[in-house]
Amino acid sequence: MIQKNKLTPIILAGIFVVMLGLSYAAVPLYDLFCRVTGFGGTTQVSSNAPKIVLDKVVSVRFDTNVNNLPWQFKAKKNVIEVKVGQVNKIEFEVENYGNEPTAGVASFNVSPASFGKYYSKLGCFCFEKQSLKAGEKATYVMTFYLDPEMVNDPTVKNLEDVTMSYTFFSTDYYKQS
Repeated sequence: MIQKNKLTPIILAGIFVVMLGLSYAAVPLYDLFCRVTGFGGTTQVSSNAPKIVLDKVVSVRFDTNVNNLPWQFKAKKNVIEVKVGQVNKIEFEVENYGNEPTAGVASFNVSPASFGKYYSKLGCFCFEKQSLKAGEKATYVMTFYLDPEMVNDPTVKNLEDVTMSYTFFSTDYYKQS
């Protein structure tokens, strides 16, 4: 039989290993939680369009911002009327008005946050490094739909407008971390 004074360090070491493992798993588990629930406005990524289009229309507003880049960034249309379940494309125009090549990464959020799990992207330039030469212009496309399941959720079924906000950050911003 193991004595108590030998058992205590073994238990403490076990607790330490479990806690260390949980600390490493926290970020991927939180990311998974946000993607599944739409928590914090996390939108969904989809590979298939829905098979049903509803008559319900939602206004989708696009807000664009730039942080620490000599870029102009705007949506070709600030607001589009979207049928729930219909696949839509929105184009964004970007221009580097600086004197040297620069690179940025776009992040986004949706408001209200509870709507995130119903905003599904089929294609997006988000979270990918985009490089522009001095004076270069580019057009980026985002393809999305609003999940028809939203009409079954009492917290969002009566929403008439949502806002997608995109911000381009300099890739140098990420090097500071």
